[in-house]
Amino acid sequence: MPVRQNTPVAENEHESVALFRNKFLDSLTRSHIAVPVSIFFLYAAGLLWWTKTVTQLTNGQIALLFFGGTLFFTLIEYLVHRHVYHIAPNTEKRKKFQYTMHGVHHEHPKDKSRLALPPVLSVFIGTLLLGLFRLILGQYSFSFLAGFMVGYALYLLIHYSIHIFRMPKNFFRVLWINHAIHHYSEDDVMFGVSSPLWDYIFGTIPRKEKKQEVQVNVTGQEEKWL
Repeated sequence: MPVRQNTPVAENEHESVALFRNKFLDSLTRSHIAVPVSIFFLYAAGLLWWTKTVTQLTNGQIALLFFGGTLFFTLIEYLVHRHVYHIAPNTEKRKKFQYTMHGVHHEHPKDKSRLALPPVLSVFIGTLLLGLFRLILGQYSFSFLAGFMVGYALYLLIHYSIHIFRMPKNFFRVLWINHAIHHYSEDDVMFGVSSPLWDYIFGTIPRKEKKQEVQVNVTGQEEKWL
């Protein structure tokens, strides 16, 4: 089932449908936001501790690698959201994959249990990335992955906040507006959730007139749109 465009929020937006008939399997697709966020922050702390105790890297090198990893995450976030979560649903298998991975979120954007990565996947992805980065970067991988994990945790917190809390009146409001455009106006723009950087670089920002239209809706009807 493809992501729907230009449709109002579903009446049952706070509770999404089951993705699997088996209750146990379906439970694995849900998670409280605190679980994966805690896993990623603890994982990052452990990686930084390992870097300091095992490697010969300087504090400057560690900091540079850490922030490089965080920046790299924003790129991966953008690419996965655009090219994996929004894959063209032109076959039945693709439709099922797209809906399971992301379409269900567009239909039920306020389901708190599906605003974060399930713990099983969190552990699996963290382990997989550690092996991959270790192979490529050697001793530089630990602090780089720590930054990547912190970037992931911050992304989860930002995404959760955008869908659950009212839009703030400070400079963070742009993240709420950008994501509202993606959800309720044009789902082929604004793929960056934690940062619009890569949308500007790759040209996936919305048309000016469309952005102005959504800004009015978001500002005037925060509870409905966000």
